[in-house]
Amino acid sequence: MYPTLSASLVGYLDLVGSIEPARRALLDRLATFIVDRLQHDLPVDLVYICTHNSRRSHFGQFWASAAANHFQISGISTWSGGTEVTAMNPRSVAALQRAGFTVQKDVKNGEQNPRYTLSIDIDQPVGVGYSKVYDDPSNPTTGFAAIMTCSSADAGCPFVTGSAIRISLPYIDPKAADGTAEEAQVYDLRSGQVAVEQLYLMQQVKALISNTLPPVTA
Repeated sequence: MYPTLSASLVGYLDLVGSIEPARRALLDRLATFIVDRLQHDLPVDLVYICTHNSRRSHFGQFWASAAANHFQISGISTWSGGTEVTAMNPRSVAALQRAGFTVQKDVKNGEQNPRYTLSIDIDQPVGVGYSKVYDDPSNPTTGFAAIMTCSSADAGCPFVTGSAIRISLPYIDPKAADGTAEEAQVYDLRSGQVAVEQLYLMQQVKALISNTLPPVTA
């Protein structure tokens, strides 16, 4: 990993104890789902969903991928989507860059909805970000975990077609700070909150995997 991102991850790990008990319980439930899928050799697809697939859902997608890489957990794929198409917000991209991700922009979709490839190492991309509906053909269609990252999408999608589990984990929208002096700080705080919770999630997955492995015999 790049030193900046490594430092961010270590710093965020120090904050996992600050997660509210109710949210911790939801993350524990998701961790159990992930481990059950891994133990049965089933694909583990995590789809982070918000209305515009512009801010919070991308934070979830990329931080979950980085956390899985940090704990060296293979077999997990992360995705994102919305209930309507807009674009990945440049402020979200900037916040992830400040946290240490490397970003490459591709405008083959056009400037209105460009694609961003994010990496934690020059040869280790963690995903591609662009706005799309959650049931876009590029996303998994069955057996996935639907993680609802905003209240509007949560209320508007009481059932996500094809999902095997649905977790309501809404975050406050950093959009309220757009154009203000606090803009970068608010985006960094939200990105950091998502990072802490996704690191906790993967930390629990790692612990559960370790606890369920058969003992090593001589």
